[in-house]
Amino acid sequence: MAFHPKSSLAHLLQAPVRPGTVQWIGLRPERRGEIIAADEAHLSPEVGLIGDHYQGRSGNRHLTLIGQEDMHAIASFLGVSVQAHALRRNVVTSGINLLALKDKRFRLGEAVLEYTGECHPCSRMEETFGVGGYNAVRGHGGITARVITGGRFRVGDRLMPEIDEIPQP
Repeated sequence: MAFHPKSSLAHLLQAPVRPGTVQWIGLRPERRGEIIAADEAHLSPEVGLIGDHYQGRSGNRHLTLIGQEDMHAIASFLGVSVQAHALRRNVVTSGINLLALKDKRFRLGEAVLEYTGECHPCSRMEETFGVGGYNAVRGHGGITARVITGGRFRVGDRLMPEIDEIPQP
């Protein structure tokens, strides 16, 4: 079988990503506090997610996102239903594999964000879900992103990859 250049791994990693949809938004006003569900939120390049306790702390973790599909996988591993607020992420999406956004910028409502890494579970997952909670979330914890261009986003908005990729050093 002949090698086809269009089927290279590098090409596939840069292949188009289908858009997703925002299903849920959560704000964490204080550390270890209750998460407040919201219909809309605002993002700022200077501080990140306005009203979240991480606001202004880290340029690499302005926002955390998790796929509804990953939540189903976590629930399957645990044998229980998993609610968005229990995972302590800011945004739940559907219809998009968030890991496909690696090295990409993407639009969320009016804002433009940049993928900064995977969102790994913390020890709180053991507290929340019991024994095995941490490992159930491993590899399914979603992603972190930083805000490039601020703006508002709402439940029901599309999450669309930008055409231009992040410049590589």
